[in-house]
Amino acid sequence: MCGATIARMPELPEVERVRRSLAERVVGRRVERVMLRRADIVEGDRSPAALLAGRVITGIERHGKQMAIVTDTGRCICVHLGMTGSLCYEPATRGEKGEGKKHVHVVWTLDAGDRFEFRDPRRFGGVWTFPDRDTLVRDRWSLLGRDALAIEAGELHAALGDSRRPIKAALLDQAVVAGLGNIYVDELLFTCGVHPLTPARRVSAAVVEAMTRAMRALLARSIEAGGTTLRDYVDANGQAGGFQSQHQVYGRRGEGCRVCGIALRSRVLAGRMTVWCPTCQPGGRKR
Repeated sequence: MCGATIARMPELPEVERVRRSLAERVVGRRVERVMLRRADIVEGDRSPAALLAGRVITGIERHGKQMAIVTDTGRCICVHLGMTGSLCYEPATRGEKGEGKKHVHVVWTLDAGDRFEFRDPRRFGGVWTFPDRDTLVRDRWSLLGRDALAIEAGELHAALGDSRRPIKAALLDQAVVAGLGNIYVDELLFTCGVHPLTPARRVSAAVVEAMTRAMRALLARSIEAGGTTLRDYVDANGQAGGFQSQHQVYGRRGEGCRVCGIALRSRVLAGRMTVWCPTCQPGGRKR
């Protein structure tokens, strides 16, 4: 059973793991039928054809925290997991009974009777339908910054611009860089020795270059570990992540820094609990 009720929005590594695990199961397969159980979860055309009925899935893409399921005719859907959403693969042998079925809003049945399901208990996520990928990019993905795994240092430095807001808030902005959330921003800033209150415009080009390299490495390590499971996040196959054991600061406020031993500090910043080491990440507004 694939259940993914989580207390935070899945970030790039978790969404990438869902993408990969689902793609292994469904790419190349035909969608025989679609059952829409809750219409308001879908934006755009809600017909079975718009929801990919009769189409062959040719790929699953990701930009930031969003996924796109693309078909042989070009028609596609975009899926945003929100806070509690999940895409879960269910083999035909499992049947349709199981815990949490009242939260299944869309069911795609494939050839041989296997299916995948969009579940979202709190309904902060959703599904968007598009006639083609170009329309998806124009209407949704063009509003986002470059993907965190693809952005170059110069692009990130330019996106930060002359902003006075704290670097933590800037990196959480999906229009600056797509895919980062509270966990990986805290971990990234610790890795780079940057205080979360540092004004974005005071972060030098050299530091941004180092940050870009560290960001790719951090996200790659988390993807390899299956992402972060804090409560019950799992991928499309029901596999939990293991990266939480590698967190240096996130979720560890008041505990000793694993590098210097000093107690980690915390405060709410940009609406998120932020944790940092006062020794390893000195400075702040004057950095």
